[in-house]
Amino acid sequence: MRPFIARLAGLCRQNGWVANTAEGLTIALEGEPGLQQQFLDRLQSQLPPLAGIVSLTVEKQPPANYRDFQIKASRDKGSTSAYVLPDIAVCADCINDIFNPDSRFYRYPFTSCTNCGPRYSIMQSLPYDRERTTMTGFALCADCERDYRSADNRRFHAQTLACPNCGPVLSLLDAAGKRLAERDGALLAASDYLREGKIIAVKGIGGFQLWVGAANQAAIERLRFRKHRPQKPFALMAADLAAAQELCSVNDLERQTLTSPAAPIVLLRRRESAKVADAVAPDTDLLGVMLAYAPLHHLLLREFGAAVVATSGNRQNEPICIDNDQALDRLADIADVFLTHNRPIQRPLDDSIVRLIGGKMTLLRRARGYAPLPVLLKTALPDALAVGGHLKNTVAVCHDRQMILSPHIGDLDCAASRQQFEAALTDLRQFYRIKPERWMRDLHDGYGSSQFAMREWQTASGKVQHHYAHILACMAEHGLEPPLLGVAWDGNGLGDDGALWGGEFLKIHGHGFERYVHLRPFSLPGGGKAIEEPRRAALGLLHEMYKEPVFDLNFLPFSESELQLLRPVLAKQINCPRTTSAGRLFDAVASLLGLCQINQYEGQAAMALENCASRNDCEAAYPFRIIDSKPMIIDWQDAIEALLADIPNRDAELIAKKFHNTLAEMILAIAKRAGEPTIVLSGGCFQNACLVEATVERLETAGFKVFRHQNIPPNDGGLALGQLYATKYIG
Repeated sequence: MRPFIARLAGLCRQNGWVANTAEGLTIALEGEPGLQQQFLDRLQSQLPPLAGIVSLTVEKQPPANYRDFQIKASRDKGSTSAYVLPDIAVCADCINDIFNPDSRFYRYPFTSCTNCGPRYSIMQSLPYDRERTTMTGFALCADCERDYRSADNRRFHAQTLACPNCGPVLSLLDAAGKRLAERDGALLAASDYLREGKIIAVKGIGGFQLWVGAANQAAIERLRFRKHRPQKPFALMAADLAAAQELCSVNDLERQTLTSPAAPIVLLRRRESAKVADAVAPDTDLLGVMLAYAPLHHLLLREFGAAVVATSGNRQNEPICIDNDQALDRLADIADVFLTHNRPIQRPLDDSIVRLIGGKMTLLRRARGYAPLPVLLKTALPDALAVGGHLKNTVAVCHDRQMILSPHIGDLDCAASRQQFEAALTDLRQFYRIKPERWMRDLHDGYGSSQFAMREWQTASGKVQHHYAHILACMAEHGLEPPLLGVAWDGNGLGDDGALWGGEFLKIHGHGFERYVHLRPFSLPGGGKAIEEPRRAALGLLHEMYKEPVFDLNFLPFSESELQLLRPVLAKQINCPRTTSAGRLFDAVASLLGLCQINQYEGQAAMALENCASRNDCEAAYPFRIIDSKPMIIDWQDAIEALLADIPNRDAELIAKKFHNTLAEMILAIAKRAGEPTIVLSGGCFQNACLVEATVERLETAGFKVFRHQNIPPNDGGLALGQLYATKYIG
């Protein structure tokens, strides 16, 4: 903003100054009043592409007789309320520079200007100045200094400005850390290694990625073996939009998102002609594709000449690596060589993931390109901190009217992830200078996040029920107030009664929620084992329907010895927690259709079921009953019996689509009973485009106003935001 303000002041013949502060931008103007008004009008109507004004206060003061207009040194006093830009994909002008032999930035992989480049990943504190970023160790050369001081140059006050003479340097290392090449030689050698089918760890903007050629089946299988990731789809990186369109069908909304400054991974429908190895994304019609977003990516992809797998640089279930020593330690048994550089990364930022769902782009993983943009409140709340859930963890802070969600951290199953979780909490508090009055967490004491909260804050922490937090996250995103009906469907979360909830209809009021309706519960034989094995969810579902005779069915996907072990487990309900989970219902149906018996990664069965349903366009649904208890219960037994009757006679695509339609009809039926005109959909099940589209169409046709996530993930990545918003209603 400061270079833009300085240029605008010159055009409007104003003297004075502009300065960054931790609270925002301060401008002093002296000049002819009519031109001052012109300045204010143009300030709001001609902003730079990535800028936005949240609030603008104008005060008249006595003249100070300024002689010119200056950019003053930043001031870091006071509380922090300034927006922080996320990391921004390299702009077209800088891309032209790196491929222009006459530019001093030719083939320089750290080229940037005021319109692009890293931001949040390199910022150490506010306000945003070079000395408060990890660029502080790179002193500007004379040419860069000249650009930095020239108001008519697009690198005027560009804090990430650097060139081959003064900026970061590439190095290619082997797995032992030995330097194999430097600068452009490192880039050329890395491209040769890609052509040979080697796995390269590439240090990007927010951390390392693991690269192999997207068409190289053997190399991808080797990456899967080394990373212990047998089936979960890998993301791809393409050089430009044209290259992405060769891989996938891309509509206008998807194109806008792919080419946006955020440059996320976008889930797209794969073309049959795509030159992509089967091992990239087994058993799905979708490919996750992102465009090159850093100069290094553009240079390396231009040399390689084809798309690459570009997956997070981490061991399975661990956080992404951000520094060279960490990468060499954790990735030495995965990567063959390491393409690194000497610009430090302040905080890890995974690639964000976005999907078109029902005509709206929806974030499924929020990190690079989006974090830490805040969610704005209509009224201020006391400073608070929320620690989120156990899976897909994010943490969040609330200050004044801003709620700031951390980038994606991940599952808190391992020590490295828990360390990253604690580091993210410390970072958010220090970066925004927050002194929390409340500490919010999930109701489940066994979550890694909850255990940290109990250990650190004990009685100072407040508990928020999991599904209530899901609904509150969507309410916060859209600025909604009670009353309304929230539909929270996910894998599972601890309910107020100590049971595993997950198929919930919650009436939201001014002081909390009422559990209005839920899906009929069933048992999960083996507890956590049933989450890993959809066949166990199916067995629990069938046992709920048929009791002991279920073991006489001849289509159960178990060996005789396994059934002998499971029979007494279900009969005596030993380690068989009851659940109302919609997610486990998806798992059970996927198993019954033979799509997935054992998950190789979280959500695999549900994704397979959705993928199957997406190939059919029928509108039919199965029958179901609503039991008028308190809370009411949706009984799915009629639907499952009709589904089982269909299996010998109908194809799986039709049955899967009818099942999705049935769930949408359930939601519509309850919405009509609830009498609330506003419906909120949240929880991991609403990452399913087939479910969302069927549900929203029915609800909107019936006259309901429907809200669902777009900028905050519907999965557990949004829980921390909901926990923060709970302070408004539960004290």
